Amino acid sequence: MTPINFTITKRQEAFISAKATEVLYGGAAGGGKSYGQFIDTVIYAGKYPESRQIIFRRTLPELEQSIIGLFQANLPQAFFKYNASKHVGRFNNGSVVYFGYIDKEADVHRYQGAEYDVIRYDELTHFTEKMYVYLLSRLRGTKSYPRAMKSSTNPGNVGHSWVKKRFIDPAPPDTVFEAEDGSTRIFLPAKVQDNYFLIRNDPGYIRRLESLDERDRKALLYGEWDLFDGQYFDNFDRGIHITEPIFTREKIPNDWEFYVSIDYGLDMLAALLIGVAPGNRFYVVDEFYDGAQYPAEGHKGLIVSEAAKKILELAKGYEVRRIFAPPDLWAKSKDTGKSIAELFYNNGVRLTRVDNNRVSGWMVLKEMLQPHPDEQGAMTADLKIFSCCRNLIRTLPAVAVDDHNPNDVATEPHELTHAPDALRYFFAGRPRGKTPKAPEPHYDFEFQKPKQGGYGRGEKINIV
Repeated sequence: MTPINFTITKRQEAFISAKATEVLYGGAAGGGKSYGQFIDTVIYAGKYPESRQIIFRRTLPELEQSIIGLFQANLPQAFFKYNASKHVGRFNNGSVVYFGYIDKEADVHRYQGAEYDVIRYDELTHFTEKMYVYLLSRLRGTKSYPRAMKSSTNPGNVGHSWVKKRFIDPAPPDTVFEAEDGSTRIFLPAKVQDNYFLIRNDPGYIRRLESLDERDRKALLYGEWDLFDGQYFDNFDRGIHITEPIFTREKIPNDWEFYVSIDYGLDMLAALLIGVAPGNRFYVVDEFYDGAQYPAEGHKGLIVSEAAKKILELAKGYEVRRIFAPPDLWAKSKDTGKSIAELFYNNGVRLTRVDNNRVSGWMVLKEMLQPHPDEQGAMTADLKIFSCCRNLIRTLPAVAVDDHNPNDVATEPHELTHAPDALRYFFAGRPRGKTPKAPEPHYDFEFQKPKQGGYGRGEKINIV
């Protein structure tokens, strides 16, 4: 039989070769995601005879208009045959691919008892979390084939929040990470610029995406996940605000100043290590985060002595000038007569009290995030975050506008506000970077030639 040859992009190859239990290939429209699903399905079917795969969309017409059409248009019948009445495709080595739809959450029970080696979702954000999680139980079989959930999608739609939380927030892109349930996951971002076949054949496609309103343009052209209606920091942009660490703890720049800023309660501790570079450029360098939803190792709620130890570990190796904290930590306990700030001091952490005006604090922080062109015309911002600070990166763009005050941040869900609050307290402390030492004053001067008999009354010395 004549071999079947396909040409794929580098990002599609990354999707095909990904080594994780759950894979998400997502981002911009036109990134080649559905075609990547098609090619990956074919390769898996050919490599593992009598394997069983299923591809889901919300409705059957969506399947017929997208993924099914790719199989029918690109595979010869000697290799693959599709049964339209049963929505099943069979390969000549006994492998099978099913085309399924889940329109309502109750529809998942139609697949009860089924077994699949690979389960695929085309446009995952069109599904609810319940639909996705239930089908995980169908990932099983008698053959020792590698099994995976492989999904592709654009940002937005009903599943945006849970997909972002499951795949995007926990780790940087292209990084395999282990989830709490023991599964491994990876997020592979896709941009339309990755799909040079589309750019070559339809050069006007990007211009059409550029003509969309700002929110749709960010989602479909740039594949941005940090956007939603009611978002407070709608100027947050991962491409601008997130940067890889530019130094290590072993090679700390000596012309920077460093601060720690905290938000603390018995249920959580958010501590940020922040550097001020020359020119008052701000970088969140590192974080410690211990909260109920994304706990640090051994989370049980940290008492002051334990929290102080974590703060000192975060600051180790840095000459930290101040540790900023909100004023409520200075309230004295009726039982002991001591404040939390005093307890921190007794455990080696001296706190600096800062203003807690929420509205002005959030406005300053938003201003620090505002993108602007640098000297070369590239977009930058006065505040940047090292990529290792995953909890701040997760929560900062996720906070919403308060329903009762559009200038304030909503306090619910409470878990989202801890790290942003710590960052707000930092700017409330009004830190300043190192000021260059002023040069010693220097004057060149000469005396006027004196008149005969000495200086006359009112004569002056000229300093030039």
